[in-house]
Amino acid sequence: MIAKTYSFTVVGLESYAIEIEVDVANGLPAINLVGLPDTAIKESRERVRSAIKNSGFQWPAQRITINLAPSDLRKEGAGFDLAIALGILAASGQIDDRQFKNYAFLGELSLDGEIRPLCGVLAIALALANYPIKNIILPVENAPEAAIVPEISVWPLKNLNAVVQFLNDPTIYPPLKLIPAEILTHQAQYSLDFSEVKGQYFAKRALEVAVSGGHNIILIGAPGSGKTMLAKRIPTIMPSITLKEALEITKIHSVAGTLSTKVGLLGTRPFRSPHHSISDVALIGGGSLPRPGEITLAHSGVLFLDELPEFSRKSLEALRQPLEDHEICVSRIKKTLKFPANFILVAALNPCPCGNYFNPQKVCHCHTTKIKNYLGKISGPLLDRIDIHIAVPPVKYQELTQTQDAESSIAIKLRVENARKIQQKRFSTFGITCNAQMTGKLIKKFCLLNKNAEELLRLAIAELGLSARGYNKVLKVSRTISDLAQSNAIQEEHVSEAIQYRALDRSIN
Repeated sequence: MIAKTYSFTVVGLESYAIEIEVDVANGLPAINLVGLPDTAIKESRERVRSAIKNSGFQWPAQRITINLAPSDLRKEGAGFDLAIALGILAASGQIDDRQFKNYAFLGELSLDGEIRPLCGVLAIALALANYPIKNIILPVENAPEAAIVPEISVWPLKNLNAVVQFLNDPTIYPPLKLIPAEILTHQAQYSLDFSEVKGQYFAKRALEVAVSGGHNIILIGAPGSGKTMLAKRIPTIMPSITLKEALEITKIHSVAGTLSTKVGLLGTRPFRSPHHSISDVALIGGGSLPRPGEITLAHSGVLFLDELPEFSRKSLEALRQPLEDHEICVSRIKKTLKFPANFILVAALNPCPCGNYFNPQKVCHCHTTKIKNYLGKISGPLLDRIDIHIAVPPVKYQELTQTQDAESSIAIKLRVENARKIQQKRFSTFGITCNAQMTGKLIKKFCLLNKNAEELLRLAIAELGLSARGYNKVLKVSRTISDLAQSNAIQEEHVSEAIQYRALDRSIN
């Protein structure tokens, strides 16, 4: 007898429907799995056997053949256990399979028949919304992230016996329903705030400009000056996350297995801070079965690279393409996968190997050549993609002992959102959303300078040693500063401020 059940597999960030065919026929007892299963799926025969026996059913002493269709698509993970077990029970005549055509089944089985959670459920739920089947039975722990997709019905069940009972009488358990907008409002809370940061007014202003225009930024300062503290608070001043963005971010983290929230929806922008020993594959994504890397986990948020020169050259150079295209392509023999990677890069480094070059209280003993070699680890092409770099000096004692709170993240965020609205309106027909994404053609169109501002920029290039590549960066940042000031035209003071954010060109180059 043949039975058919339905499940899903995740490849990259996309999900594909899998039809599981089970044939139980006379012959020597054996179980054969075909259809390009990975090791985890091949091992499911033992898990399923024990789960069926320990749930009070009989394991058929016959020849069992299981086919995962389409057979040319590589399948991975233990999420097919439940569907395979139900197929075997139906094919052996122990349960009725008339309801199988109405449901997709997802979950790993423990040896006693419990249904265990797995990764990538939101990606599967979003795919199910465009599939003829609109109902899914899955583990209780995964139900919240699937239930935020309103087009489908979700039944969280604990074990194999509960699933069989439900299929016999679908009215005994109600589906789980959630309202995504309410969850997003509840989840959009940050534990950090810029009001906690003492001093560093210049650095906070630079970060406000960077977020307003979507600019990448480098913070250069001595150890303990507050670079990491500032970077961690950047998501709190980014524009409020939309439901579409929240679904996309949650989908990425669900597939990567980093989703820890119990309500199934991430309401805050991600902040990723990988260690400098990270490999290029872990940073940008990949592997034999490609998985999202840190740059994709930072999508719509912040990627913070502390001690930038300590990262391997290969890892840093791998950032160049995603910083330009806001996505990463991972090519394999049979398939090319694309992972989104639209993030703000925030890098931090010491001004010299000992870290005391900008510290007025300590003496730097680093030779000029040693400093140049240290900063020279960062390649020119990578710097081309970073619009702002600033010095972060140590905080003065008077600032540390202030009792009054500094400006809050909410106040800064309001200015950022107003500036972003101006940019969205400006670029509504150009396919971009912020000033940092402007091409040379758009810079010429939207970054016109008056005579005084143009003269100031000319002097900066000639006398301050600004590089040619810094010219367009200054124009982009000037445009953002003018947007923050609600000014249609770029004024002389906007250019002057933007030049200050490139004053370290001579040191880095």
